[in-house]
Amino acid sequence: MSHKPAPTEVPIHDLLAGRWSPRAYAAEPISRDALRAVLEAARWAPSAYNAQPWRFIVFDRFADEAAFKRAFGTLVPFNQQWNASAPVLIAVTAHTRNAKGEVNRTALYDAGAAAMSLVLQAHALGLAAHQMSGVDVPAFRKEFAIPEDVEVIAVISLAHHGDAQKLEPVLRDREKAERARLPVGEIAYGGAWNKAF
Repeated sequence: MSHKPAPTEVPIHDLLAGRWSPRAYAAEPISRDALRAVLEAARWAPSAYNAQPWRFIVFDRFADEAAFKRAFGTLVPFNQQWNASAPVLIAVTAHTRNAKGEVNRTALYDAGAAAMSLVLQAHALGLAAHQMSGVDVPAFRKEFAIPEDVEVIAVISLAHHGDAQKLEPVLRDREKAERARLPVGEIAYGGAWNKAF
């Protein structure tokens, strides 16, 4: 199941409406060209003062299985369950200080924009990408000697779409469930806090 468009209130671009977070993965490798394309998309994301605080650590099971297994081991057990066949994990991190050593308060916002660019490019290539907060951050930091001024934000798994029927029943139900979001009226205010848009 690779097509699961969002039931939007008004029409939005197909790339945005079509992007979702699947868990059914095929075990086949992701090409280096595809990996370069998703990273290139992330590279061109906007950032405050063009600081580009994001850093991505790519773990490709087929290029370096040992490193992949070390990263996989830091995922929470639930995420390990459905990522068992994922060929690529990408850690999303951000430098939290600017070149002057000052706190960059938009670092996580900027890294999020870059991560969204990455997953949109993955979707445009027909790939499945799922962003996860379920990672043992202290374990990941220790395993990969992440500097103190770098925040480990999330891990994105990247794969070709797989067969949802092979998922455990609870995951299969999630895979097939209709996508849902809060209505615009609950996330957007007009001119003041909590004032209806």
